Parts: sequence; C-alpha cells; structure tokens
Amino acid sequence: MKTNRPTPHEYNELLQLWEASVRSTHHFLTEGDIQFYKSIVPQYFPKVDLYVTRDEQNKITAFMGLSEEVIEMLFVHPNEQGKGLGKQLIHIAINDKKIKKVDVNEQNTSALQFYLHIGFRIIGRDSTDASGKPFPILHLQLA
Repeated sequence: MKTNRPTPHEYNELLQLWEASVRSTHHFLTEGDIQFYKSIVPQYFPKVDLYVTRDEQNKITAFMGLSEEVIEMLFVHPNEQGKGLGKQLIHIAINDKKIKKVDVNEQNTSALQFYLHIGFRIIGRDSTDASGKPFPILHLQLA
C-alpha cells in the first residue's frame, strides 16, 4: 500500500470512508449521532495535515489527520482493518512528524487497544467529547 496526501476533491471519498469505519467501530453512536458528526467532519479536513493509504487501484483505504501536536483522526475502511494500515499511518505521525498524543473515544475499545499496543498510555479523561456529547474521551500519550 502506498501512502500519500489526498487532494481536496477527494474529501468526499474520505467522508465515505469515515462513515464506513465509524459504523463498524463506533457501535455506541446512534444514527442521529453519526449524521451529526458526518455533517461536521468535512470542516476539519482542510484544518489538519492529511495522509492516506491507497490500494493498487488508487482507492483510499485509510486516512489520518494531524495537528501540530495530536493525531486528530485515524480511520481505516472496515474491509482493510487488521492489515497494518493504521500502524503504517501512525508511524508517519510518530517518526516523521514527532507527534506523541492522540485522543480516543473511551467506548471505542478496539482503537484504545490499538494505541495501547503501540505504546501509548492514558494520561487523562474528559466525560464528554468536543461537541459536549456524553461520549468520554481518553487522552493518550506515547510512553
């Protein structure tokens, strides 16, 4: 799988991948929650440093968004999970961009285990997410 940067005209493809990934991993969200977040996620694409993995047909299979200090988003298409794509993107964040922090939904136990396995440790917790919804956020930092 190759890794590169998406263009703004690929943001819709990123949003479709985001939704597929969320539906397969964020079982704690209602349909209304998914639609709420789906309406605001595209606003973040131009504000973060985006990286994608692509398959042989150049289709985006995973993406990551970085701020200066935090992995802001990491989503892998459900059909591609478990193939090392998330780890491939995380290595860019850690090794190339020197980013050592990530926030994770507490209820997304598979993502939490993924980050803990890589070496992140929980350093804090908020009882709500950034939108004020009752989805606790765990703050992790690379040990």
